[in-house]
Amino acid sequence: MNYDEIRAQLEKRGYQVSCFATAKEAADYLNREIDGVSVGFGGSVTAEDMGLYESLGTHNQVVSHWHPAEGTTVDEMRMQAMTTDVYICSSNALSKTGELVNIDGTGNRLASMLFGHKKVYYVIGKNKLADTLEDAIFRARNVASPKNAVRLKRKTPCAVTGSCQDCKSPDRMCRGMLILWEKMTSCEAEVVLIDEELGY
Repeated sequence: MNYDEIRAQLEKRGYQVSCFATAKEAADYLNREIDGVSVGFGGSVTAEDMGLYESLGTHNQVVSHWHPAEGTTVDEMRMQAMTTDVYICSSNALSKTGELVNIDGTGNRLASMLFGHKKVYYVIGKNKLADTLEDAIFRARNVASPKNAVRLKRKTPCAVTGSCQDCKSPDRMCRGMLILWEKMTSCEAEVVLIDEELGY
């Protein structure tokens, strides 16, 4: 896939952009770039599939609520991850015009995208790409969210039907949506594009 157009759109919006053919190449790059700092993780199947928690943990202080330290709670780990130097996450969708679309239930990932870190990395596989902002919103609601509901065994209509129902279920995960039109002014941000299908 040719990423020149989307790279240009993202760079116009203030992001650094790196492109890689494989997840391994991207992981090797991140391990060179991120060294000797504290690293927080948002809940990301992409980052997990890339083995970033394990590899970065060999030479950084890593914090993830998916890997809670002994004697800590998931919420404590979420809070710790929000105060690290670097934050690694993905997005539910990326439009080819450069907008990042993200849906959350707890909100820790969305909060960290906005403020609190020196740098945020977005690791994004080619399956997350959508032609327009409207297509990206549709993907986040009707592709990513139902798959995550199934993964987490949530009792929501989308876990059954595979599409967003704007449900009122207590198990609803889609409680907030964040659209990043441009890079936030509070930190550096880099989009790492990977020419493989990763995450949801």
